[in-house]
Amino acid sequence: MKNSMSWLQIGVVSLCFLLNFNDGIDVLLVSFAGEHIMKEWGLNNVELGYVFSAGLAGMTAGCFVLAPLGDQWGRRKVFLGSLFLISVGMLFVYFAPSLSWLLVFRFITGLGIGGILPNLATVASEFSTPTARDFNVGIVQGGWPLGAILTGFVVAWVFPLLGWRATFLIASAFSFALLLLVYFFLPESPGFVSESKHTKTKIKVLFTPEYRASTLMLWTAIFFGFLTLYTLISWVPTLAKQSGMPFELATYVGMTLNFGAFTGVFVMGLAISKIGIKKTMTLFFIVAFVLMNFYGNVKLDYVVNLALVFFIGFLVQGGFNSFYPAATRIYPAAIRSTGVGLAMGAGRFGAILGPTVFGLLTDSGMSVAGRFLIFSLPILVAVYLLHKIKSKELS
Repeated sequence: MKNSMSWLQIGVVSLCFLLNFNDGIDVLLVSFAGEHIMKEWGLNNVELGYVFSAGLAGMTAGCFVLAPLGDQWGRRKVFLGSLFLISVGMLFVYFAPSLSWLLVFRFITGLGIGGILPNLATVASEFSTPTARDFNVGIVQGGWPLGAILTGFVVAWVFPLLGWRATFLIASAFSFALLLLVYFFLPESPGFVSESKHTKTKIKVLFTPEYRASTLMLWTAIFFGFLTLYTLISWVPTLAKQSGMPFELATYVGMTLNFGAFTGVFVMGLAISKIGIKKTMTLFFIVAFVLMNFYGNVKLDYVVNLALVFFIGFLVQGGFNSFYPAATRIYPAAIRSTGVGLAMGAGRFGAILGPTVFGLLTDSGMSVAGRFLIFSLPILVAVYLLHKIKSKELS
């Protein structure tokens, strides 16, 4: 078996990285724009939580409805359709006349993202050599925080000059460019061509005796992982602004969180190749639990705050992204898009719930320490459940 990656394989994995980069742009745009959206329409924290959650609700629907089509229509067609939804959704946000329409457009954008993300892991897996497979699947997820980092630079420049809406217009143009890139350069995945073509994949296959226990534990574990991850992503920049930190510095907090995440994803990929998926996630999440609670309980100066935010992003994002190579290993090619897509879809209910509950707890007057304790516990549950999965492919 050939172990070196061809230029075609490297190119496809790089394109998957860029497509995940696009997701990072979208999610962080609305996070950075949160305070401005609140001011424009006079929203409270709960209503801002709805804005965060609308996109996540769309992602969840996309994982359930669009992502499994990769096993029936092919990964490439799902990429094209999903990118179209992302591009149009971002474009329409620029014209949103009210909160209600903004929620609709955020849902459309999320729908496309939910369709494309699980198939990124599938395509990266199927275009990789066996020795590079776990690393490539994990490293593709590094596009997300890198997109967020660069979004921070664009936001810091564009917001004061053109306002928050203009950033969504720029993001829409970038997404349309990726759509053209996929159309002209991305071939169909060999996993679909060789094993899945003409097959009507049934969701019930995931619940046969062979996969049932693994499916249920994976879904639940990802739910708890998303609960913590998306709460941090959505609220850390806003909390920095609400604490009185200057806008430019608060923007750096969000960028630092994602720079830590970007670094953590690469270290995670290397760690998996050395010690395996389960041990990597355990190490990352246990240390993340400790640091999150330290962050919530101790008043920090700006420099220490940024350093701690870096390591929280490093550990939580790096640990969570271990789920992607795990999911691609549990399911064979014929049901891989369905398996990964539905796992990420079920898990995204945690992503929807987390930011909204955090907003409710904030408005109720709960301390930062209490909120960080509550939202650090789910990652311990997630890693426990991963260890309970008996799939031989994870051993």
